[in-house]
Amino acid sequence: MKLFVQRIQLFLVMGLTLLSCTQVQAQPENPKGQLNQSLIFAAPPPPSDIGEPGKRGEAGSRGCGQDINKRMTSSQKRLTALVPIYSNSELVFGTTIREHPSFLFYVPYASDFTSGEFVLEDEAEHQTTYKISLRETPGIVSFRLPSKAAPLETGKRYRWYFNIYCQKDNQIIANVEGYVKREQLKLALKTQLEKATLRQQVNLYAANGIWYEALSAASELRRPNLQDPSWTALLQAVGLNNFITEPRVECCNLEN
Repeated sequence: MKLFVQRIQLFLVMGLTLLSCTQVQAQPENPKGQLNQSLIFAAPPPPSDIGEPGKRGEAGSRGCGQDINKRMTSSQKRLTALVPIYSNSELVFGTTIREHPSFLFYVPYASDFTSGEFVLEDEAEHQTTYKISLRETPGIVSFRLPSKAAPLETGKRYRWYFNIYCQKDNQIIANVEGYVKREQLKLALKTQLEKATLRQQVNLYAANGIWYEALSAASELRRPNLQDPSWTALLQAVGLNNFITEPRVECCNLEN
């Protein structure tokens, strides 16, 4: 009888030990910061009624005072919008669920010589222009539409332009452009997001094709860790590998 009780106790100890190991291995987060292999960006179907596709990267941008006839080397990075592009049409398009989303760009120019301008155009071609005081570039800049600005309307598509000016002659030296559409947040996804960590939110937004919020969340994760796996995986998913290690600079405020 004593031997039987001892066997039962041993069985219970082994079972509890196995359960404890299983719980540790089931942690969803990756504390070592390895590449987030589960991230997939599911781009939504592109709109069929867009005329001009836009431009994600400036093909021949130059700094102030550079010879415009001199070709840039392949290693030089251009002004680039951190947005998806549809390879079959070169369409620059992404969706958001926010009234006032954030936009991210890589600016290759020194802030001492340049300034920026962001233009938002609605479907009726009414434009709102914001001046941007660039600081501490080159690097990745981020700015959010002002809370006092008219909110993006659900189901509406907007065209945006980001222009870089040379301060000495106020001429545009580079520009990129594309489209953003505000979508309605589905109730099931809203419930998931409310319970999710920031890293899980990146995956949820990406899996549902919501680019602007996925990028904003990944950018926040990258603040304390320049090699954050969600940031790396998201940019790789849309072919922006060259900008993964670029520094983020604290910039910018939009002014009418």
